[in-house]
Amino acid sequence: MTSEHKIRANRANARASTGPKTARGPSHAARNALRHALSLPVYSDPLLSEEVEALAREIIGAGTNLEMQELTRRIAEAQIDLRRVRHARHQILSQALSDPDYESETMLGKKAALAVRILRRSDLNMPMPDEVMEFLSSKPKGPNKFTTIVVDKARQLLALDRYERRALSRRKFAIRAFDVARRRKLTSRMN
Repeated sequence: MTSEHKIRANRANARASTGPKTARGPSHAARNALRHALSLPVYSDPLLSEEVEALAREIIGAGTNLEMQELTRRIAEAQIDLRRVRHARHQILSQALSDPDYESETMLGKKAALAVRILRRSDLNMPMPDEVMEFLSSKPKGPNKFTTIVVDKARQLLALDRYERRALSRRKFAIRAFDVARRRKLTSRMN
């Protein structure tokens, strides 16, 4: 049996973890899923709907029953969703990689803090030491730049990974359902 103290503690924890607290918080949280429009169904965009239908026709061909057409659409829809997720990931990484002045928020904060500390301690007429100026003007390059970008964008990339796993799972189950229906159709023809 749970003690009264533990019940009160659990209720207090539940009240503290019920989502955004500020007035702006809930509206901001509601827009998170719309950032890349990946939460929207494929059929909400006419262009994507056409792509789904074209891919479904390519998979199934002509002259099939409605059940097989619907199962094929589910496969195509999951595949288009998968492509959308991968495109969004590509956009995030390529934009950051193509920015010659890219700097992580963390490093910008460190550089600003260092500059403020030096300015507070020194005479404003004295030039800053060369190594400090070199550090303040440095930008990540090569593998370091890529690592910086991945670390900086980790939260966004993790969200995209969740969308990708969902799309892969939907595609896998749609393909399985399609295969079962196709085998059933072939078996009924043979009998």
